[in-house]
Amino acid sequence: MLNLNHLRVFRAVCKTSSITEAARQLHISQPAASKQLSELESQLGLALVERRPRGVRLTAAGEVLARHARRLFQEEAAAETALRALLGLELGELALAASTTIGSYIVPSLFGELRAAHPQLQLALEIVNAAHVEELVLEGQLDLGLSEGSVLSENLQVEVFARDELVLIAAPDHPLVAESRGSKLSARALAGRSLLVRETGSGTREVVLDALARASIPFQTTMTLGSTEAIKNAVMGRLGIAFVSGLTISLERASGRLVVIDLDDLRILRPLHLLMLEGKIPSPAALEFLRLLRARYPSAG
Repeated sequence: MLNLNHLRVFRAVCKTSSITEAARQLHISQPAASKQLSELESQLGLALVERRPRGVRLTAAGEVLARHARRLFQEEAAAETALRALLGLELGELALAASTTIGSYIVPSLFGELRAAHPQLQLALEIVNAAHVEELVLEGQLDLGLSEGSVLSENLQVEVFARDELVLIAAPDHPLVAESRGSKLSARALAGRSLLVRETGSGTREVVLDALARASIPFQTTMTLGSTEAIKNAVMGRLGIAFVSGLTISLERASGRLVVIDLDDLRILRPLHLLMLEGKIPSPAALEFLRLLRARYPSAG
Protein backbone atom coordinates (compact mmCIF):
# COMPACT_ATOMS: atom_id res chain seq x y z
CA MET A 1 0.00 0.00 0.00
CA LEU A 2 1.35 3.40 -0.93
CA ASN A 3 2.33 5.67 1.93
CA LEU A 4 0.48 8.98 1.47
CA ASN A 5 3.26 10.96 3.17
CA HIS A 6 5.75 9.53 0.70
CA LEU A 7 3.36 10.22 -2.15
CA ARG A 8 2.89 13.80 -0.97
CA VAL A 9 6.65 14.35 -1.09
CA PHE A 10 6.78 12.82 -4.56
CA ARG A 11 3.93 15.08 -5.74
CA ALA A 12 5.78 18.15 -4.46
CA VAL A 13 8.96 17.01 -6.23
CA CYS A 14 6.96 16.61 -9.45
CA LYS A 15 5.62 20.16 -9.18
CA THR A 16 8.96 21.80 -8.33
CA SER A 17 11.48 19.50 -10.10
CA SER A 18 13.55 19.93 -6.96
CA ILE A 19 13.83 17.90 -3.77
CA THR A 20 15.11 20.93 -1.91
CA GLU A 21 12.18 23.16 -3.02
CA ALA A 22 9.68 20.37 -2.33
CA ALA A 23 11.07 20.04 1.21
CA ARG A 24 10.76 23.79 1.73
CA GLN A 25 7.12 23.82 0.60
CA LEU A 26 6.30 20.87 2.84
CA HIS A 27 8.13 22.40 5.83
CA ILE A 28 10.46 19.44 6.25
CA SER A 29 14.23 19.11 5.88
CA GLN A 30 15.86 18.28 2.56
CA PRO A 31 17.37 15.03 3.92
CA ALA A 32 13.92 13.98 5.22
CA ALA A 33 12.33 14.62 1.82
CA SER A 34 15.11 12.75 0.02
CA LYS A 35 14.78 9.82 2.44
CA GLN A 36 10.98 9.56 1.93
CA LEU A 37 11.37 9.68 -1.84
CA SER A 38 13.98 6.91 -1.70
CA GLU A 39 11.72 4.81 0.53
CA LEU A 40 8.89 5.17 -2.00
CA GLU A 41 11.17 4.06 -4.83
CA SER A 42 12.36 1.13 -2.74
CA GLN A 43 8.79 0.09 -1.96
CA LEU A 44 7.84 0.18 -5.64
CA GLY A 45 11.10 -1.32 -6.87
CA LEU A 46 11.30 1.42 -9.49
CA ALA A 47 13.27 4.62 -9.93
CA LEU A 48 10.87 7.54 -10.05
CA VAL A 49 13.30 10.40 -10.66
CA GLU A 50 16.71 10.97 -12.15
CA ARG A 51 18.77 13.04 -9.74
CA ARG A 52 20.75 15.72 -11.54
CA PRO A 53 23.02 18.56 -10.41
CA ARG A 54 20.24 21.05 -11.06
CA GLY A 55 17.13 19.28 -9.82
CA VAL A 56 15.43 16.09 -10.85
CA ARG A 57 13.64 14.68 -13.88
CA LEU A 58 10.86 12.08 -13.82
CA THR A 59 11.49 8.64 -15.20
CA ALA A 60 8.85 6.81 -17.23
CA ALA A 61 7.61 5.17 -14.01
CA GLY A 62 7.65 8.57 -12.36
CA GLU A 63 5.47 10.02 -15.13
CA VAL A 64 2.88 7.25 -14.63
CA LEU A 65 2.78 7.67 -10.87
CA ALA A 66 2.68 11.46 -11.21
CA ARG A 67 -0.56 11.27 -13.20
CA HIS A 68 -2.22 9.11 -10.56
CA ALA A 69 -0.86 11.22 -7.70
CA ARG A 70 -2.23 14.36 -9.33
CA ARG A 71 -5.72 12.85 -9.54
CA LEU A 72 -5.48 11.51 -5.98
CA PHE A 73 -4.62 14.88 -4.47
CA GLN A 74 -7.20 16.63 -6.63
CA GLU A 75 -9.80 14.34 -5.06
CA GLU A 76 -8.40 15.10 -1.63
CA ALA A 77 -8.72 18.84 -2.28
CA ALA A 78 -12.26 18.36 -3.61
CA ALA A 79 -13.22 16.39 -0.49
CA GLU A 80 -11.84 19.10 1.77
CA THR A 81 -13.73 21.76 -0.20
CA ALA A 82 -16.97 19.78 0.01
CA LEU A 83 -16.60 19.32 3.75
CA ARG A 84 -15.87 23.01 4.27
CA ALA A 85 -18.93 23.83 2.17
CA LEU A 86 -21.05 21.48 4.27
CA LEU A 87 -19.85 23.09 7.50
CA GLY A 88 -20.45 26.51 5.99
CA LEU A 89 -23.91 25.45 4.76
CA GLU A 90 -22.95 26.18 1.18
CA LEU A 91 -24.01 22.63 0.43
CA GLY A 92 -25.79 19.94 2.42
CA GLU A 93 -29.26 18.65 3.06
CA LEU A 94 -31.98 19.06 5.66
CA ALA A 95 -34.85 16.59 5.89
CA LEU A 96 -37.77 17.20 8.27
CA ALA A 97 -41.11 15.62 9.04
CA ALA A 98 -43.83 17.80 10.51
CA SER A 99 -47.45 17.33 11.45
CA THR A 100 -50.01 19.25 9.44
CA THR A 101 -50.28 22.63 11.13
CA ILE A 102 -46.55 23.04 11.72
CA GLY A 103 -45.66 21.73 8.28
CA SER A 104 -48.15 23.96 6.49
CA TYR A 105 -47.96 27.18 8.50
CA ILE A 106 -44.59 27.33 10.29
CA VAL A 107 -41.92 25.38 8.42
CA PRO A 108 -42.30 26.98 4.94
CA SER A 109 -41.36 30.47 6.12
CA LEU A 110 -38.42 29.08 8.12
CA PHE A 111 -37.28 27.20 5.01
CA GLY A 112 -37.55 30.52 3.16
CA GLU A 113 -35.17 32.18 5.62
CA LEU A 114 -32.80 29.23 5.42
CA ARG A 115 -32.79 29.17 1.62
CA ALA A 116 -32.24 32.94 1.42
CA ALA A 117 -29.10 32.62 3.55
CA HIS A 118 -27.88 29.32 2.06
CA PRO A 119 -29.26 28.96 -1.50
CA GLN A 120 -27.38 25.71 -2.23
CA LEU A 121 -28.92 23.86 0.72
CA GLN A 122 -31.26 21.02 -0.26
CA LEU A 123 -34.46 21.11 1.82
CA ALA A 124 -37.09 18.38 2.18
CA LEU A 125 -40.28 18.41 4.24
CA GLU A 126 -42.70 15.52 4.72
CA ILE A 127 -46.10 16.47 6.15
CA VAL A 128 -47.78 13.61 8.00
CA ASN A 129 -49.83 13.19 11.16
CA ALA A 130 -48.20 13.36 14.58
CA ALA A 131 -47.96 9.61 15.07
CA HIS A 132 -46.14 9.19 11.76
CA VAL A 133 -43.72 12.04 12.55
CA GLU A 134 -42.59 10.10 15.61
CA GLU A 135 -42.15 6.91 13.58
CA LEU A 136 -40.06 8.65 10.91
CA VAL A 137 -37.72 10.29 13.42
CA LEU A 138 -37.25 6.97 15.22
CA GLU A 139 -36.18 5.38 11.94
CA GLY A 140 -33.22 7.78 11.94
CA GLN A 141 -33.60 8.91 8.33
CA LEU A 142 -34.65 12.47 9.17
CA ASP A 143 -32.77 15.30 10.82
CA LEU A 144 -35.67 16.55 12.94
CA GLY A 145 -39.39 16.11 13.57
CA LEU A 146 -41.97 18.73 14.55
CA SER A 147 -45.18 17.49 16.11
CA GLU A 148 -48.43 18.79 17.58
CA GLY A 149 -49.25 15.58 19.44
CA SER A 150 -47.95 13.82 22.51
CA VAL A 151 -44.71 11.85 22.14
CA LEU A 152 -44.64 8.26 23.39
CA SER A 153 -41.16 6.94 22.64
CA GLU A 154 -38.39 7.16 25.24
CA ASN A 155 -35.78 7.09 22.47
CA LEU A 156 -36.48 10.66 21.42
CA GLN A 157 -35.29 13.98 22.77
CA VAL A 158 -38.39 16.14 23.06
CA GLU A 159 -38.48 19.91 23.42
CA VAL A 160 -41.52 22.21 23.53
CA PHE A 161 -40.61 25.01 21.12
CA ALA A 162 -43.94 26.91 21.15
CA ARG A 163 -47.57 26.75 22.23
CA ASP A 164 -50.52 26.93 19.88
CA GLU A 165 -54.13 27.82 20.68
CA LEU A 166 -56.95 25.78 19.15
CA VAL A 167 -60.00 27.93 18.48
CA LEU A 168 -63.62 27.02 17.81
CA ILE A 169 -64.75 27.93 14.28
CA ALA A 170 -68.16 28.05 12.65
CA ALA A 171 -69.80 29.32 9.48
CA PRO A 172 -71.06 32.92 9.87
CA ASP A 173 -74.71 31.82 9.92
CA HIS A 174 -74.27 28.99 12.43
CA PRO A 175 -76.68 29.28 15.41
CA LEU A 176 -73.78 29.43 17.87
CA VAL A 177 -72.47 32.58 16.18
CA ALA A 178 -75.74 34.40 16.88
CA GLU A 179 -75.74 33.13 20.47
CA SER A 180 -72.18 34.34 21.05
CA ARG A 181 -72.64 37.91 19.81
CA GLY A 182 -71.84 40.36 22.54
CA SER A 183 -70.63 37.74 25.04
CA LYS A 184 -68.57 34.58 25.39
CA LEU A 185 -70.36 31.27 25.40
CA SER A 186 -69.99 28.55 27.98
CA ALA A 187 -68.44 25.37 26.67
CA ARG A 188 -71.71 23.69 27.67
CA ALA A 189 -73.22 25.25 24.56
CA LEU A 190 -71.28 22.65 22.55
CA ALA A 191 -73.24 19.77 24.04
CA GLY A 192 -74.87 17.72 21.32
CA ARG A 193 -73.42 19.83 18.49
CA SER A 194 -71.94 18.25 15.36
CA LEU A 195 -68.17 18.38 15.80
CA LEU A 196 -65.83 17.79 12.89
CA VAL A 197 -62.51 16.19 13.86
CA ARG A 198 -59.23 15.09 12.33
CA GLU A 199 -58.27 11.47 11.68
CA THR A 200 -56.92 9.04 14.28
CA GLY A 201 -53.22 9.75 14.83
CA SER A 202 -53.67 13.51 14.42
CA GLY A 203 -52.23 15.64 17.22
CA THR A 204 -55.10 18.12 16.86
CA ARG A 205 -57.71 15.39 17.29
CA GLU A 206 -55.94 14.03 20.37
CA VAL A 207 -55.72 17.42 22.09
CA VAL A 208 -59.30 18.49 21.28
CA LEU A 209 -60.99 15.27 22.38
CA ASP A 210 -58.90 15.16 25.56
CA ALA A 211 -59.81 18.76 26.46
CA LEU A 212 -63.53 18.17 25.90
CA ALA A 213 -63.43 14.96 27.91
CA ARG A 214 -61.69 16.68 30.83
CA ALA A 215 -64.32 19.44 30.71
CA SER A 216 -67.08 16.78 30.65
CA ILE A 217 -68.60 18.23 27.48
CA PRO A 218 -70.76 15.73 25.56
CA PHE A 219 -70.44 16.11 21.79
CA GLN A 220 -71.08 14.26 18.56
CA THR A 221 -68.18 13.60 16.17
CA THR A 222 -70.21 13.48 12.98
CA MET A 223 -67.36 13.58 10.49
CA THR A 224 -63.63 12.72 10.39
CA LEU A 225 -61.44 14.50 7.85
CA GLY A 226 -57.78 14.07 6.97
CA SER A 227 -56.55 17.67 6.85
CA THR A 228 -57.10 21.10 8.34
CA GLU A 229 -58.09 22.46 4.93
CA ALA A 230 -60.79 19.80 4.64
CA ILE A 231 -62.04 20.67 8.13
CA LYS A 232 -62.24 24.39 7.28
CA ASN A 233 -64.07 23.74 4.02
CA ALA A 234 -66.55 21.44 5.75
CA VAL A 235 -67.24 24.09 8.41
CA MET A 236 -67.74 26.71 5.70
CA GLY A 237 -70.12 24.23 4.07
CA ARG A 238 -72.20 24.26 7.29
CA LEU A 239 -71.49 20.61 8.11
CA GLY A 240 -70.59 21.36 11.70
CA ILE A 241 -68.17 23.19 13.97
CA ALA A 242 -64.54 22.39 14.71
CA PHE A 243 -61.48 23.29 16.71
CA VAL A 244 -58.47 24.24 14.59
CA SER A 245 -55.19 26.00 15.17
CA GLY A 246 -55.46 29.76 15.23
CA LEU A 247 -52.47 29.81 12.87
CA THR A 248 -54.55 28.31 10.07
CA ILE A 249 -57.52 30.66 9.67
CA SER A 250 -56.25 34.22 9.19
CA LEU A 251 -57.43 34.44 5.57
CA GLU A 252 -60.86 32.92 6.26
CA ARG A 253 -61.44 35.23 9.22
CA ALA A 254 -60.40 38.29 7.23
CA SER A 255 -62.78 37.39 4.40
CA GLY A 256 -65.64 36.61 6.79
CA ARG A 257 -65.97 33.00 5.64
CA LEU A 258 -65.28 31.68 9.13
CA VAL A 259 -66.04 33.04 12.59
CA VAL A 260 -64.18 32.26 15.81
CA ILE A 261 -66.47 31.61 18.76
CA ASP A 262 -64.94 32.58 22.10
CA LEU A 263 -65.63 30.23 24.99
CA ASP A 264 -65.68 31.64 28.50
CA ASP A 265 -64.60 28.50 30.33
CA LEU A 266 -62.58 26.46 27.85
CA ARG A 267 -59.24 27.39 26.34
CA ILE A 268 -57.24 24.75 24.50
CA LEU A 269 -53.50 25.36 24.36
CA ARG A 270 -51.22 22.67 23.06
CA PRO A 271 -47.45 22.37 23.05
CA LEU A 272 -45.61 22.11 19.75
CA HIS A 273 -42.80 19.59 20.01
CA LEU A 274 -39.37 19.37 18.49
CA LEU A 275 -38.25 15.73 18.16
CA MET A 276 -34.70 14.46 17.76
CA LEU A 277 -33.43 10.91 17.89
CA GLU A 278 -31.54 10.27 21.12
CA GLY A 279 -27.79 10.29 20.46
CA LYS A 280 -28.04 11.61 16.89
CA ILE A 281 -25.63 14.50 16.26
CA PRO A 282 -27.42 17.34 14.42
CA SER A 283 -25.98 18.28 11.04
CA PRO A 284 -24.86 21.88 10.42
CA ALA A 285 -28.06 22.43 8.43
CA ALA A 286 -30.18 21.08 11.28
CA LEU A 287 -28.39 23.34 13.77
CA GLU A 288 -29.07 26.37 11.59
CA PHE A 289 -32.75 25.43 11.32
CA LEU A 290 -32.91 25.07 15.11
CA ARG A 291 -31.33 28.50 15.52
CA LEU A 292 -34.00 30.07 13.29
CA LEU A 293 -36.81 28.16 15.04
CA ARG A 294 -35.66 29.24 18.51
CA ALA A 295 -35.18 32.84 17.36
CA ARG A 296 -38.79 32.93 16.17
CA TYR A 297 -40.10 31.24 19.34
CA PRO A 298 -37.68 32.36 22.06
CA SER A 299 -39.88 30.98 24.84
CA ALA A 300 -42.58 28.35 24.86
CA GLY A 301 -44.11 29.95 27.94
